[in-house]
Amino acid sequence: MNEPPITESSGNVFSDLGFSEEEATLLKLRADLMASLREVIDAREWTQAQAAQSLGISQPRVSDLIRGKWDRFSLDMLLALAVRVGLHPHIELKAA
Repeated sequence: MNEPPITESSGNVFSDLGFSEEEATLLKLRADLMASLREVIDAREWTQAQAAQSLGISQPRVSDLIRGKWDRFSLDMLLALAVRVGLHPHIELKAA
């Protein structure tokens, strides 16, 4: 059986999937923020109800967050949620 060729990642799965540079950057930022928020929820051993109360959102929204439904969260909302749980998000700019 022939193995498919392995292509090294660019570091952004969304770029690798063919999204434009701008869209890939925004999607990666959202995915990274969601992952950080899930890590906080797990580390604090919160139930979805406890997370909802701490984040100031509904339990179904917490479920969306945990399930990685990135299309339901704007970058602004994810940044606000990160700040609410004590994270200090920042954006680092680099020349290409």
